[in-house]
Amino acid sequence: MSPDEYCQQKTVQSGSSFYYSFLFLPQERRRAITALYAFCREVDDTVDEATDPSVARIKLAWWRSEVSTMYKGSATHPVTKALQPHIAVYKLEEQHLQAIIDGMEMDLDQSRYLDYPGLQKYCWRAAGVVGILSASIFGYANPQTLAYAEKLGLAFQLTNIIRDVGDDARKGRIYLPVNELQQFGVTAADLLNFRHSEKFEALMRFQTERAQRTYDEAFALLPKEDRRAQRPGLMMAAIYRTLLIEIERDGFHVLNQRISLTPLRKLWLAWKTYVRT
Repeated sequence: MSPDEYCQQKTVQSGSSFYYSFLFLPQERRRAITALYAFCREVDDTVDEATDPSVARIKLAWWRSEVSTMYKGSATHPVTKALQPHIAVYKLEEQHLQAIIDGMEMDLDQSRYLDYPGLQKYCWRAAGVVGILSASIFGYANPQTLAYAEKLGLAFQLTNIIRDVGDDARKGRIYLPVNELQQFGVTAADLLNFRHSEKFEALMRFQTERAQRTYDEAFALLPKEDRRAQRPGLMMAAIYRTLLIEIERDGFHVLNQRISLTPLRKLWLAWKTYVRT
């Protein structure tokens, strides 16, 4: 199996909504974004699948070293081998890839966030820099597009947090800010014990409204001349915003189930956005 095939398999197996937007890219850009996504999945799985935090730290340290090795032209892992040829072409910065690893390491050190500014720091590492790297691969003419991409990454991460409240609680993690839990009268124990209530629904409606606002703020930053090149991000946004609508329609029952869209619906939303942009 070639490095590109390895990354393709990793992306398809993840079942991610992002995969559907990659399908509309030219071959070289599609290879690059697939390799980047596979890298994100590898380092994320290092933490999520580890039963021993010390082992996860060792593996993340290895990935840090591997990224540095890749930038010296000597990648050894299939993912970094696939990503290496695209570094210079799309001007992908090492500090951004290292920041992604920083975000994964935060999950080993921190399972609560006191307020939204604190959560934003995590989101920047886990998703904001991914947005910047992705926008570089998609292509842009106006540097302001990177600000759009960073903000869009934040919106995606906020959506993931809403969707995965129950899954994260099963891992002992709560990303919803503590002061916002207190504001709505929801306790950490409510989440960890999967107690759905009207107070929880109000809390989640607040989170959803902020996420939707963040999408609007991101779109307002996207220069008109780069809309066509940045269509993959707009496709992802169409899928994720529809997911938020479905979660709200379902009454925010995210503690005991994972709400998702069907593959056919994701493909339809991606295609519709591609045609309209």
